[in-house]
Amino acid sequence: MNLPTESLKQDMITWRHDIHKYPELGFNEIRTCKLVAQLLTSFGLKVYESFGKTAVVAHLEKNKNKKLIAIRADMDALPIKEKTSLHYQSQNTNIMHACGHDGHTATLLGTAKFLSEDESFDGNILFVFQPDEENGGGARVMIKNGLFEQFKISEIYALHNMPGMPVGYFATRENTITGSESAFEIEVQSKGGHSALPNMGGDALLTASQIVNSLQTIVSRKVDPRKNAVFSITEFKTNGKKNILASKANLKGDTRCLDEETKLVIQYELKKICNGIAAANNAICSVKFETNFPITINSPIPTKRITKCLKDKFGDKRVESNCEPMLFSEDFSFMAAQVPGCFILIGNGTSGANAKPLHSPYFDFNDDILTLGSSAWVHLAKM
Repeated sequence: MNLPTESLKQDMITWRHDIHKYPELGFNEIRTCKLVAQLLTSFGLKVYESFGKTAVVAHLEKNKNKKLIAIRADMDALPIKEKTSLHYQSQNTNIMHACGHDGHTATLLGTAKFLSEDESFDGNILFVFQPDEENGGGARVMIKNGLFEQFKISEIYALHNMPGMPVGYFATRENTITGSESAFEIEVQSKGGHSALPNMGGDALLTASQIVNSLQTIVSRKVDPRKNAVFSITEFKTNGKKNILASKANLKGDTRCLDEETKLVIQYELKKICNGIAAANNAICSVKFETNFPITINSPIPTKRITKCLKDKFGDKRVESNCEPMLFSEDFSFMAAQVPGCFILIGNGTSGANAKPLHSPYFDFNDDILTLGSSAWVHLAKM
């Protein structure tokens, strides 16, 4: 298989290992941002750092009459203590590239270097290096700071590695590709009291426990079984003590959906169940519900374009053009809502650290797919 960026593989590995060794959380990617900007400048590209905190954008305009295609990579890491024992393991305490953003960044850097040096390239490409994907803030900040006003982007693309998918394979689909993520917080207030005299007080812990159990029926009994959704309680805290009934309980969690109708059903049932159980226990309940990541929608034209590109390069059997949508969320959704966009998945491997789940302390991006991802972007840029 002829991969145009094969000659840059060692460069991309070096960049990735460096970024992996010094991971940074969202909007604090100061070292990463500086490295990316320096490399892009050394490639001879026009570099912009005015689109929000640690965001970096570079423009390669070989033909201004060609439509402008944007490719985005995320740069932030996660608050996780790495346990891989790699020679380039994180040196920053309790911060790790456990989602492969180091690889996404290195892949796009390789693409930028190749195209900037390719005399046969006659296109118009914008390289978008985005901060704070994990918290859903990066894309919104770049949009707010005028990315889509300053650059007349016609289409935008992004990729994400997939542990468990074989190396050399790709997947995407039209319409919904990743789910929405909505966070909720529930506060239960009761009288509290002495643990020996529960009849004279109130127990927020017991009320909240009933709420936790009942909320699990939303997906199983209220959501259309033909649709996918996930509902999780992830935090449960009270102010109770050994001999003191809790007067306050706080629950937090999130829910993932693949369509707006399901999300609205969950939001409605969540509030109804919480208020009903609280009232039955003479307690007061408040519910906050906020969607931090909308559904990511792949538009038809860019999806067909990248699918053709991948099949032409890697073969029909290695490209799933109608994969199942994923229930994880992506803040690329905000960018794909501005202009037609497409989000694709690239296989990260089926064994070892490359097959560990995303956000696992044992996960690692596969260096062998750096040339695959960057070559895919090169072929797209030259279509």
